[in-house]
Amino acid sequence: MSDVETDLPTHTVSEPDRLAAAMARVVATADRARTRRRLPAAQVLVQGPGFEFSSGDRSGRFHAASVGKSMTATRAFQLAEAGALDLDAPITEVLPDTDWRGLFVRDGRDRAAAVTTRHLLTHTSGVADYFEGKVTGGPRFGQLLVSEPDRLWTPADLLAFSRDHQRPVAEPGRRFSYSDTGYVLLGRVIEHVGGATLGAQLNEGIFAPAGMADSCLLFHTLPGGAPSDAADPAAQLDIAPLRLGRDEVGRARSLSCDWGGGGVVTTLDDLARFWAAWGEGALVGERSRRAMADIRSSFRPGIRYGAGLMRLHYEGFSPFLRGQPRPVGHLGVTGAHAFTVPERGIRIVLNFHSTREMLRSFRVHVRLMQLLTRALPD
Repeated sequence: MSDVETDLPTHTVSEPDRLAAAMARVVATADRARTRRRLPAAQVLVQGPGFEFSSGDRSGRFHAASVGKSMTATRAFQLAEAGALDLDAPITEVLPDTDWRGLFVRDGRDRAAAVTTRHLLTHTSGVADYFEGKVTGGPRFGQLLVSEPDRLWTPADLLAFSRDHQRPVAEPGRRFSYSDTGYVLLGRVIEHVGGATLGAQLNEGIFAPAGMADSCLLFHTLPGGAPSDAADPAAQLDIAPLRLGRDEVGRARSLSCDWGGGGVVTTLDDLARFWAAWGEGALVGERSRRAMADIRSSFRPGIRYGAGLMRLHYEGFSPFLRGQPRPVGHLGVTGAHAFTVPERGIRIVLNFHSTREMLRSFRVHVRLMQLLTRALPD
C-alpha cells in the first residue's frame, strides 16, 4: 500500500479506557511544565479506529501557523486537476511582474522565468523566506511582527519585504529551502488562476467540502466564507493565545503576515476533518495525493518534505523509534501539529501555543503515537 492509499481499518483499539488514561497522564505531565510558563493547557486530539482522546480546549480556535500550507497546497492541486493551473509552467506566465520581479535576481540576472508553481509548492524556487530568513539590512521580520503589533500586512507588503531586504538563496530547482515568501507567491498564483481571493477559494475548495465549519483565513474571511470586515477579528473569534518567544501576539494584527503560508484559524476537530477528507480523496485525487507525498527533501532530521506536506520518520529523532508508522501532515512553528496515517485511520492534532514549545510538543506527539500504535492490532 502506498503512503496515501486508504482502506477502512477493520480492527479497533483494544482497551480504549486504559489507553485514554495513559494519554491523559502524558498530557498532564506536559501541562504541569507549561503552567510554569503561564501557558494555557495544550490542545490535543488523537483519533484511531474506534478510539478518540482529547485534552484541553477542544472547540477553541487557534492559529494553525504553517499547518495551513497543506491547505494552500491542496487548493493548488485542485486547480491543477481542473485544468486551470499547469504546475510546471513558469510563474511569469501566470503572475504580473509586480509580484515576482526582483525576488529571483542573482548575479544581476533575474531567474524568475525558471520558477514554476511546483517549485513554490516544494520550497525549491530559491526565493528567500521573509519570516525567518536573513536580511541585508534593518530589522528581521520577527522583530517587526512584535514591535509593530497593529500593522496589517498585505501579500504585496510581504513580497516587498523579501524584495527589498533579502536575497534569493539558490537557483530555481537546485535545492530545498523552506520559504514563506514562496507560499505568498503560491497564494497569488491561486488567486490569479482561480478567479477569487485566497480566502474565498480555501472556503469553497477546502473548508466547506471537508466540513471545517469553524475555520477561516484570518483577516480575510470568517467561518462560513463571508468576508471579514471586523477591526479585531482575532478577538471576535476568541482565538487562543500564541507566543513568539516571550511575546504574546495571538490577537495582534501583525499576524496578518501569515496569509498563504499559514494564516488559517481553525480547531482540533477541523484539522482532523481536513486530513480525513484529504486521505479519503474527498479533496484531491490519488494522483495529486501521491504528488504531494512525493518526498524528495529533508526539512529537519526525522522530517521530510514533499509538496505542502511533511512526512515524519520517527527513527530520525531516535533509533529507538524505528518501526513506528510514518504519518503525513504539517507542523506550525508555534507547536501546532496535524498528522495522519491514512491507511490506519490515525490522526494526531496538537496546539502548544508557543514557539518555545516545539520540543515538548514533539515529545508528547511521539509518546501518544507510541501508545496508540501499541494498542492497535498489527
